[in-house]
This record gives sequence, structure tokens and C-alpha cells, in this order.
Amino acid sequence: MEIKGRYVIANTRESVWAALNDPDVLKECIPGCESFTKTSDTEFDADVLAKIGPVKARFKTTVRLENMQEPESYTIVGSSKGGNAGFARGKADVVLVSTDNGTELSYTADFKVGGKIAQVGSRLVSGATKKTADEFFGSLSTRLDPDAQKIEEEVPERAIPLKWIVAGAMAIAILLWWYFSR
Repeated sequence: MEIKGRYVIANTRESVWAALNDPDVLKECIPGCESFTKTSDTEFDADVLAKIGPVKARFKTTVRLENMQEPESYTIVGSSKGGNAGFARGKADVVLVSTDNGTELSYTADFKVGGKIAQVGSRLVSGATKKTADEFFGSLSTRLDPDAQKIEEEVPERAIPLKWIVAGAMAIAILLWWYFSR
């Protein structure tokens, strides 16, 4: 499942980059994070308590930073094991662009889950994963700029509203039923 988001932060790109690499900041911004330890310049271990639907578990997580282009971008690669609850693996490409208003942070993330956590349904897992990513990047953004704003993607307007399509389909179904039931 792919997840995307963008935030405008009234702060320098260097400050946002520093926050994205600070273990204390990351620990505070990760929802459910109980511990976050730097094991090398590009690797971290974390314990995260997560709940998706009826499944609640503590995940042992390893995070690695790759493709680092300071202070422009990097890829966060992570894997989590939650015992009987299952596992999660994913990566997020994070890009920082200087703007007149500060810095635009954008991310594209892709996650895969397995085990019990995958059995709760893809819609629920997708929604919870999107919410977690938004909470993390939103928390990081507002930590650096209390007025930081998420840039909502514009959804193209349909030529014919969906409610009219559904109403038309129902009308056709009723007419066909009436015609063939006489």
C-alpha cells in the first residue's frame, strides 16, 4: 500500500533535516514509540506499541536510513516484528525542498504487513498505516512549526457526480425488474 503526504514547514531545510535525524525528536513523533535507540549513524532500534483494529501488539523495530543526500532527501527502511501479531516492512522516501515559506516536506511510503495484523482487512490496515504516517509527519512538522500545514492533494472532480450514477443505475434496475416481472 502506497501512502503519500506533503507538509509546509516555516523552518529551514537544514533544521528539518536535523530533526529527521535526531533520535529524541523521532521517538517523540512516532505514535506509540516506547523506546528509540541509535545503534549507528544510519540505524536505530525501537519498541513501538501499535493497535490496528482488534490487534494490539508491541513491535520490535529496526530502522535504517539509506540514499542520504543531506539536506535534501533520504529513504527510511524499516522492519517490525510483533510476535503472534505478525510483521510489517516498509520504506519511505522523504524529500525536503526549500521554498519561500520555509521547507516543503514530502514523503511517499510503501508498507507490507503479514500475520494476524494482515487478517484484520486491507482497508483497516491501510487506514491505520496512513493515519500513523500522517501522525508522525504531522507531529514532526508542528514540532518545528506550530502552524505547519499539510498540503491536501486535490481530487479531480468527476464529470457526473457519483450519486447520479448510482441513482441512474438503480432506476434502470427497477425498470428492468418491472418490465420482466409483468
